[in-house]
Amino acid sequence: MTNTRKFLALFLAGTFFITSCSDDDEGDNPDPVNEEEVITTMTVTLTGGGDTVTLNFFDPDGENGPIAPVKSVEGDLKVNTTYNGTIQLLNASEEEVEDVNDEIKAEADEHQFFYLTDDLGITITYDDKESDFENSQGMQFESDNPVGIDFTLTTTDQIGDAELEIILLHELDKNAEGVAGGNTDNAGGEPDIEVTFNITVE
Repeated sequence: MTNTRKFLALFLAGTFFITSCSDDDEGDNPDPVNEEEVITTMTVTLTGGGDTVTLNFFDPDGENGPIAPVKSVEGDLKVNTTYNGTIQLLNASEEEVEDVNDEIKAEADEHQFFYLTDDLGITITYDDKESDFENSQGMQFESDNPVGIDFTLTTTDQIGDAELEIILLHELDKNAEGVAGGNTDNAGGEPDIEVTFNITVE
């Protein structure tokens, strides 16, 4: 009987030790990290007035690499013209080029492009919304906040040079004041990419 009591005592002590280690391990597990997208290539296509204007950005080794990114603008905008715009992001740092747009669409409720300029009276409005896309489980988003893969850019009768800044934010507050209209002031979040192009209106 004495040996049996000793065995039970050792068994219970061992069980408690294993359970305690398991709890400790679970407590040490960090929260999942939301990694930023790797983006090497941005192509913005503006179609209107019978012409196509293309804005290109290429950073082959990513944001922190030693190789300087390259930007180019092919074509000039026309006055008093409405352009249908679309943006394409790629990750060409992998052997198989990744279409970053697919990830943005699958996480449409966490991403939004912003097109910022105060020059020449240029205005930009969103042409898409979250409910245009499906999440990674194939479920269509039900909310109608803008995403900005598709947009409209309209010029005025003012000619000259202008700057157009394009920012992709993730984990922003899409319901904050002004964000749905393309204002970043209250958006918060983190930028995945920020590029400023020099454009010309003739």
